[in-house]
Amino acid sequence: MKRSSALLDAGAIALSGLCLLHCLALPLLAAMLPLMGVWAEAEWVHALFVAIAAPLTGFALWRAHRQHRLPAWAMAGAAAGLLLLLAGALGWPSHEAETPMTVVGSLLLASTHVWNAWRRHRH
Repeated sequence: MKRSSALLDAGAIALSGLCLLHCLALPLLAAMLPLMGVWAEAEWVHALFVAIAAPLTGFALWRAHRQHRLPAWAMAGAAAGLLLLLAGALGWPSHEAETPMTVVGSLLLASTHVWNAWRRHRH
C-alpha cells in the first residue's frame, strides 16, 4: 500500500513539474530559438562542451575506477567518445564529418556514463 502511494505521489510530482516546465520554460525557449540557432553554429560552443566533458568524464570514471575496477572497454569507449567530440570540435578531418563524429562521440560517452551509473546502482 505504501509503495503504490509513493508511486502515485512521485507520478503526481513529476507531472506537476512537467506542467510547470511547459508553462514557464517553453515560452522562454521559443523566444530564444533564434539565439540558439546562432550558438549552435558557433565553434566556441563545441570547444566549450569538450572542455567541460573531458574533465567531468575523467573525474567520474576515475572515481568509479577507484571503487570498482572498470573494464578496459568502458575506458576505451569513453576515450573514443571524447576523441570524437574533440575531432568534431576541431573540424577534423572535414567540416562535413563534424556532425556524425560529434553524434557518435556523444552517444559513446553517454552510454559509458549510463552503464557506469547502472553498474554503481547495482552494487
